[in-house]
This record gives sequence, structure tokens and C-alpha cells, in this order.
Amino acid sequence: MGHAEMAVAAVRYLRSVGAATSAAPVEALPPPELRAVRENERAPLDTGEFRRVLGHFASGVTIITAPAADSHTPPAGFACQSFASLSLEPPLVAFMVARTSTSWPRIAQAGVFCVNILGADQGELCRSFAVSGADNPDKFAGVAWSPAPASGAPRLAGVLAWVDCTIHAVHTGGDHLIVVGRVDALGTTDTVEAPSEPAPLLFHRGRFGRFTP
Repeated sequence: MGHAEMAVAAVRYLRSVGAATSAAPVEALPPPELRAVRENERAPLDTGEFRRVLGHFASGVTIITAPAADSHTPPAGFACQSFASLSLEPPLVAFMVARTSTSWPRIAQAGVFCVNILGADQGELCRSFAVSGADNPDKFAGVAWSPAPASGAPRLAGVLAWVDCTIHAVHTGGDHLIVVGRVDALGTTDTVEAPSEPAPLLFHRGRFGRFTP
């Protein structure tokens, strides 16, 4: 599938779930010449070894949230390590989500999301949002939050920072989707540890930790 076809497919998908697709287009570089990978070119990778090796890459931890569809359902949210800044002009961020996620369809339908960047003391909060929505339908029970200014998505209490976004594009990535968000608002909350030295929650080789200068 070419770049143009992928873009059309992403917009068609967002429209099918009622998400906003009116974000201003971004001028892209000429696409590289692509071809399919032949079977004899595939590396003989074991999935367990793939996880083990990639687990050596330490990352921050976030919780992606979206507003409730109506007054009878809770907001959507899931724990996410695969978050990154993407572009300064225009301001874009990205996260990756499994195609099997039960939270993603609700986020796609909302068309907006808020990235909550977790502090070092929020490991238990992260674990509660890492549980599948099928096993924990109301992850927000007992969790303090306020609506993010642009999207209304939950901005969790005590997080280090938050990034309020509109879904800009969705790309395929194997068994995951690559979601690009246009940043509408963002900020920090100095409520974790000392205001001058907020400590992030880190994830490395299956364990939580903190940054030490």
C-alpha cells in the first residue's frame, strides 16, 4: 500500500467511527521507493527474543485518555510506553496501540485524546490502566481527574505533564496502529515530589523505576 493509499485508508477508518478528520494536511517529502519483503529475506526472529532485546530500551510511561461517549459510559484510557514527540511545526505527537486494544475504538470514535505523562510514584496507577478494558471496564473508578481544556479527555491528577490532542492521522504498523495527534494544548503540573525536580516513571526490562541524575 502506497503513502497516498494509506492516508486515504486512515481517513476512511476515522470517518467510519465518527472521528474528526478536518486537521490541516502536512506537506510530505517524496515517498521512498518501497517493495515487499520476500520470505527468504525475513530474519529468523523469535518473538520472545525480540521482546527481551527491545526491553533494554528504557522509556517513559504515559496513560492515553479520551472523553466518554455519553453520560452512561466511563472515559477510555490505557497505559502506553510507545509515545513520542513527532514534529515541532506543526506540533505533532504519536503513540502506538495494539490492534486488539479495547480502548482504541473508543478513542478513535472520540477523535481526541490526552497524553498523561506519569511521575515516579504512579506505578500502581499505570498498572491499573494496563489491564484490558474487558477485565476492568471502569479504570477511572476512584481516580481523580479534570477535563483537559481542548478535548475534555481526562487529565489525571498528579501527572508530570499532559498533552491535549486531536487525532491527525492513523497509520498501519504490523500488529499495531501508529496514531498521530495534533497538539491543541499542553502543560505541566508540579505536584509530584519537589516542584523543582519532578521525577518521571521509567520502564525498563519489565520493571518500573525512576531517573537518578
